Amino acid sequence: MSGFVEKPEPIQVPGLVHLHTGKVRDLYQNEAGDLVMVASDRTSAFDWVLPTEIPDKGRVLTQLSLWWFDQLADLVPNHVLSTDLPPGAPADWAGRTLVCKSLRMVPVEAVARGYLTGSGLLEYNESRTVCGLALPEGLVDGSELPAPIFTPATKAAVGEHDENVSYEEVARQVGAETAAQLRQTTLAVYSRARDIARDRGIILADTKFEFGYEDDTLVLADEVLTPDSSRFWPADQWEPGHAQPSFDKQFVRDWLTSTASGWDRKSEQPPPPLPEEIIAATRAKYVEAYERLTGTTWS
Repeated sequence: MSGFVEKPEPIQVPGLVHLHTGKVRDLYQNEAGDLVMVASDRTSAFDWVLPTEIPDKGRVLTQLSLWWFDQLADLVPNHVLSTDLPPGAPADWAGRTLVCKSLRMVPVEAVARGYLTGSGLLEYNESRTVCGLALPEGLVDGSELPAPIFTPATKAAVGEHDENVSYEEVARQVGAETAAQLRQTTLAVYSRARDIARDRGIILADTKFEFGYEDDTLVLADEVLTPDSSRFWPADQWEPGHAQPSFDKQFVRDWLTSTASGWDRKSEQPPPPLPEEIIAATRAKYVEAYERLTGTTWS
């Protein structure tokens, strides 16, 4: 089993139609046909959306995405129309809400990797490839790759795993022209973000993007370069050969797999609520990522 431990009821707002409740975001449509995307404080781990929220997480994700959209504006357009609250929306939506263009979404997670870890490491250990791309011998967990690579994945439903696929499979699904544009844009955006993060003492190990089309123009959508969609590592602690410390929900994963949680990941039981110290430590990591990347104090 997996999915929501407790699936929230959508908030009803006059003039908005609820479309979807995701792991973190709730999606609505306004009367003009634009999408209204609200980032909650929900967090997920091991394909479960947990019963405990991380305070400010949704605002951090939203504000960091907006900052990155500005850094990338000359490379690719984005879907943001406004950050104004829709009339009648709850006050808690402030700072976590984006009014966005309705795009024709590409059904592919556009993943860029500059370092070897996660599912890429698992495949490499079996075949010396990632998504069918051959890599040199001798790489270990945390190794920097000779050059960034495009390693797409299928988009999974809540409670299911994304599945890595080859570039050829993407081209078969969406067409050769779209696949080539996805790869080129993904690697260009990753390279820009990697350099910006590096200047701030952070390694961008890998990240995933979502794209859609507005007419014939490829547009960057959803969240971008946040701790939920990316692996950020402190550069001064980078040491290939083992898992790296990261600016994300690693505290949550570590606690859930510890004896302290009392949870058996292989059971069909949902995970338990998080203790206060894990909530506080996780929030601090999200805030630290925001502050180090943007150079501004979270408030």
